[in-house]
Amino acid sequence: MKILIIEDNEQIVDVLKRYLNKEEYETAVIHDGKEALPYFEKHSVDFVLLDIMLPNVDGFTICQQIREKSTVPIIMITAKSEDADRILGLEVGADDYIIKPFSPKEVLSRIKAILRRIHFEKEPSVNQLSLGSLRLFLEKRQAIVNQQEIKLTKKEFELLVLFAKYPNKVFTRDNLLDAVWGYDYYGDSRTVDSHIKRLRAKLKKAGVTDCQIETVWGEGYRIEVCS
Repeated sequence: MKILIIEDNEQIVDVLKRYLNKEEYETAVIHDGKEALPYFEKHSVDFVLLDIMLPNVDGFTICQQIREKSTVPIIMITAKSEDADRILGLEVGADDYIIKPFSPKEVLSRIKAILRRIHFEKEPSVNQLSLGSLRLFLEKRQAIVNQQEIKLTKKEFELLVLFAKYPNKVFTRDNLLDAVWGYDYYGDSRTVDSHIKRLRAKLKKAGVTDCQIETVWGEGYRIEVCS
C-alpha cells in the first residue's frame, strides 16, 4: 500500500517515512502544495497524510481538490488545535485529523482504523443472515431462533451480524470496536468483553446450541457454527 506524505517539515517526514516503511508501507513525499495534485493525478496512491500549512497551496485546498477526484483516505496534520480548523478539514473531505506533536505510532493506529472501517463499509449489504438455527433479519433488527425472537441491544445485534458475516473469523477487540462502536471511539476496550458476555448468555438462554462465540486467547473472538 502506498501512502503519500504531503508535508514540508523534513524532520516530520523523516520520522513518518522510517516508521511507515518499517511497517512495510510504501511512501512518497511532496513538500510543496502546488506539486501535490499533479503528483496525485499521475500516480497510484492508497492513503494521504496531508499537512495544512504548506508552501503555495494550503492543505484545505489540496484536500478539496483530491476529494473532487477520489475517495482515497486522507488524514490532515496540523500544528493548530482550534476546533474551526478541525471542522473545516472534515468538511472539505478529510477522514481524520491529527495535531502536532504526535507519535508515529498514533498515526499508524489511525491509518489502520480508517482502513478497517473502509473494509467493513465495502461489504455487500444483505437483508438476512443465518448462523445454524439462528436467523438474523437486518432491516427489522431481529434475531430469531425456533420462531422466537431474542431480545438484543443495538450493539449486541451489530456484533452478532458481524460474526454472522464472517463465521470462524477471529476478530480482535480493536476490530470489533472499529466495526461496531466506530473508529473514533476512544473508550475502554473491555466494553467488548461485557457485551460478548451478555450476548453469549442470551444465546444460551434462547436455546442456541449449534453456534457459539468462542474466545481465542491472545487474539480475540470468533463465532463457530457446529455441524
